[in-house]
Amino acid sequence: MVEISRRGFLRGALAAAVARPLPRVWLQAATVRTVAGTGVAGYEPEGTGGVPATSTPVNNPYGVVVGPDGHLYFCEVDTGRTRRLDLGTGRLTTVAGTGEATYTGDGGPALAAGFSAPHEIRFDREGHLFVVERDAHAVRRVDAGTGITTTVAGTGEPGFSGDGGPATAAQLRQPHSIAFDALGGLLVCDIGNHRLRRVDMNTGTIETLGGTGERVATPDEAPLAGTPLLGPRSVDTDPEGNAYLVLREGNAVFRVDLRAGRLRRIAGTGERGYTGDGGPALNATFNGPKGIAYSAEDRSLYIVDTENHVIRRMTLDDGRLETVLGTGERGDGPDGDPLGCRLDRPHGVFVHQGVVYVTDSESHRVRAIEGAV
Repeated sequence: MVEISRRGFLRGALAAAVARPLPRVWLQAATVRTVAGTGVAGYEPEGTGGVPATSTPVNNPYGVVVGPDGHLYFCEVDTGRTRRLDLGTGRLTTVAGTGEATYTGDGGPALAAGFSAPHEIRFDREGHLFVVERDAHAVRRVDAGTGITTTVAGTGEPGFSGDGGPATAAQLRQPHSIAFDALGGLLVCDIGNHRLRRVDMNTGTIETLGGTGERVATPDEAPLAGTPLLGPRSVDTDPEGNAYLVLREGNAVFRVDLRAGRLRRIAGTGERGYTGDGGPALNATFNGPKGIAYSAEDRSLYIVDTENHVIRRMTLDDGRLETVLGTGERGDGPDGDPLGCRLDRPHGVFVHQGVVYVTDSESHRVRAIEGAV
């Protein structure tokens, strides 16, 4: 495999060379800064007012989202905690999790519950917090009013069962990602079962939308039902009824028309690599992508290309791809120029009011790109 630069792509006889096209104008004014974490994994007990986020350690942050209160939330995969960063004061508090990686606490307050390897968090329209737990094989809900934790999908035991019945009686296997669709249904990347599943939040029933359980390549275009999904790792949605599905082993991104029940590849050739910046996303290569965010502000997808240690942006209007954060080399920073800031296996991304938030997981930081959207 040819190693190339963060903005390079292969062209004919220059396939073995490093290419570095000029960045777009909008990137020239962009900057990145750390908003939480010190670069060292850890935890500092909080008082009632929290602790300063940039001088306080965090531990392997994964999922990230801006909540209904306008502040930033992220989960720590190793400790099970969900943290809240007040974007006004810069103070950090814990809103869920004891720090023990266990599947405990249903029926009680979220701060007394254990969460086992949470990979992603989301809020529904009513402001309730949802946490998907890889090692508990479950999705849980923290009530916005009472703070009480309950399970909404999964039994805590790995397996595949329950389609057509209550989601709380169904088995999942290492679910990694969740998102709410335009109708309020909860999509679940049931990656261990190679399936995309949906929980009807009105009836509480679960069904498989796509995936057969087979670990085989996904075709470029096909009906969603009955089509294999190779490592459905991450999902996000838009208000128009589409979902955007990242295949980790498939090294590609698919647009899923949920109303029509069809999927189509829109990024990634399926081969592993780091190529294609400045050109069509369909011709690009990725290496174990593990996160995605739809941005209505610039009609783009932000793709976490985890094993290349970069964040890439696909413009939906023209289908072009470029790196917006990272060098392609594993490391920790420095802050400043987004294309000079090394990352260490990032996992989460979210766009809010022109700011791109990224969990730089193994650097134990949360970073923010400003001026890029």
